[in-house]
Amino acid sequence: MPPSEDFVHLHVHTEYSMLDGAARLGDLFDEVERLGMPAVAMTDHGNLYGAYDFYKGARARGLTPIIGLEGYYAPQGRFERRPFDFGGGFDEATPDDSSAGRGKQSYTHMTLWAENTPGMHNLFRLSSLASLEGYYFKPRFDRELLERYGTGLIGTTGCPSGEVNRWLQAGNYDRALAAAADFRDILGKDNYFCELMDHGLAIERRFREDLLRIARSLDIPLIATNDLHYVHASDAETHDVLLCIGTRTTMDDPKRFRFDARDFYVKSAREMRTVWSELPEACDNTLLIAERCHVEFAEGANLMPRFPVPEGESEESWLVKEVERGLLQRYRGSVPDDVRRQAEYEVGVIIQMGFP
Repeated sequence: MPPSEDFVHLHVHTEYSMLDGAARLGDLFDEVERLGMPAVAMTDHGNLYGAYDFYKGARARGLTPIIGLEGYYAPQGRFERRPFDFGGGFDEATPDDSSAGRGKQSYTHMTLWAENTPGMHNLFRLSSLASLEGYYFKPRFDRELLERYGTGLIGTTGCPSGEVNRWLQAGNYDRALAAAADFRDILGKDNYFCELMDHGLAIERRFREDLLRIARSLDIPLIATNDLHYVHASDAETHDVLLCIGTRTTMDDPKRFRFDARDFYVKSAREMRTVWSELPEACDNTLLIAERCHVEFAEGANLMPRFPVPEGESEESWLVKEVERGLLQRYRGSVPDDVRRQAEYEVGVIIQMGFP
């Protein structure tokens, strides 16, 4: 397929987006491969649990795996639990934090991809600290963590729940512009993109012109994504049931949380380029991201820490001597036969596994 007709999905929620993503890895790879796409991303909600399985599975199919994350960004800081007040907003749905009112959010969304292996490691660190230090409803990171671990990362303005979009929904263009400029400066001019989505939703279309105006003003390149939550269009109803489980409600509840469209599947390159026919560069740039992103897991590497041992000793020989010294000390020089047999067995297993 000529590059001008190709496309890469960069906003993908797999089965590792717990109770929200219904795209099983095997099915996802099958469909991407069937459509002739060269790569695919994983951007699960707030976690990277599936990164290695995704990486290994994609590589086995000859696909370029793009390791990413749709993270939860806290404009107010990861240690602050009070919701951030945008001063107004689009009446989209019940806020995630039931104590927050309209226009107030405990977090926003941000799409991030690892460009290289050091960037992937930084993404792991950012995600871990978001859980350890910023968890409130969701694992949240903030500007300080993004500055600390932004090297090797590529980011976007995000979905309609991103900070830039939230300011636009609040009617504050200047704050939206300032937020986009700040993220661009943190990540670097070539590492920040204006993310465009179109699932036929009012919240996406109503503020698009302002979003494009920001991209032009700051010279931010465009990137088209489909907020993929399942593999086939026919999976929409199954995904609806999954959302009911996640929100502890039933399909009969008219007020339940639901997606207001059925377009969150693996669309073909033709479908995506039809949607964005007036902005073809937004689709072209998905291929650019796929070319830029290359990560490697250290498969088979011995990552065990190395300990200093006396000259003439190896870690194995020193372990044996230390165990013997400990046995003699504990049993006052008279080690029972059954204890010695057990110790020799356990030391043998440790050495056989390469874990001294």
